[in-house]
Amino acid sequence: MAIRNILQIGDPTLRKKSFEVTDFGEKTHQLLDDMKETLIKADGAGLAAPQVGVLRRIFIVYVDGKFYECINPVILKQKGKQRDNEDCLSVKGKYGEVVRPNFITLKAFDRYGKPFVVNAEGFLARAFCHEYDHLDGIIYVDKAEFVREESR
Repeated sequence: MAIRNILQIGDPTLRKKSFEVTDFGEKTHQLLDDMKETLIKADGAGLAAPQVGVLRRIFIVYVDGKFYECINPVILKQKGKQRDNEDCLSVKGKYGEVVRPNFITLKAFDRYGKPFVVNAEGFLARAFCHEYDHLDGIIYVDKAEFVREESR
């Protein structure tokens, strides 16, 4: 496993649409392992492959002590609304208020190519939607009603 560099806003890779994963082999497993280690070191809630320079439809989320590895995710259903602050490992030192669905149903594949469905509510739904956007070149600042500097 290795810590990967997290790209920052302004890098053109972050604005590109990611490609579907067709190979669930060792290269994909290594990427997922590296992303997990990178996310832990960065103390984040989620990380998408484009953020580490890989244009594949992969993201991971860590919420409530559980890791979710999502490959080729599709949001099947969404309902409700929630408004809250978001930040991003690719937009250091800033946060913004974003409206997201309060509930989603997400279908994806695990690292072995096995499909799964997860119902997510609240912060988990927000995290899935935030990372899902990265796969289409969308960053939360594109949807934020405002963006502010973090005060430390």
